[in-house]
Amino acid sequence: MLDFVRRTAADRELVDSLPLDPEGRTWVRLEGPGGSEAWLIGWPPGTGTGWHDHAESLGAFATARGTLTENALAVRLPASGWKTLELADGLDRSRRLGEGGGRAFGRHHVHEVLNESPDTHAVSVHAYYPPLPLIRRFSRTGAVLRLEQVERPEDWQ
Repeated sequence: MLDFVRRTAADRELVDSLPLDPEGRTWVRLEGPGGSEAWLIGWPPGTGTGWHDHAESLGAFATARGTLTENALAVRLPASGWKTLELADGLDRSRRLGEGGGRAFGRHHVHEVLNESPDTHAVSVHAYYPPLPLIRRFSRTGAVLRLEQVERPEDWQ
């Protein structure tokens, strides 16, 4: 999947075809490889996803334009049965992914993705396998992570 998102992010014609909105993220669903789900996403300056995971899906994303920041937690969260967790020290990871930069991740990967630029749109390509069964959204205050919402495909498609 990482090869796919990098190749797709390098497709200038596709990337330039994405309509960009100055107020909110935009997205177009793409055909992913081998039954995966893929998306081309536009990020206005200062936007982000908030903390979330992708349940049982593996994933990858690559930046096609601009720079994205990924903040992640080096921890595997329980799949269910909790609402609030206190995180141990040393779990935070952060990386900046400029144009052409990408990364793959495993199941239950908890992260947030941000376009921290004050004035430049970013565009990225994302792929997930199997297609996303749900996304869990979290809030975070210091070391406390709280499950806030569970979204299903009908909420974003």
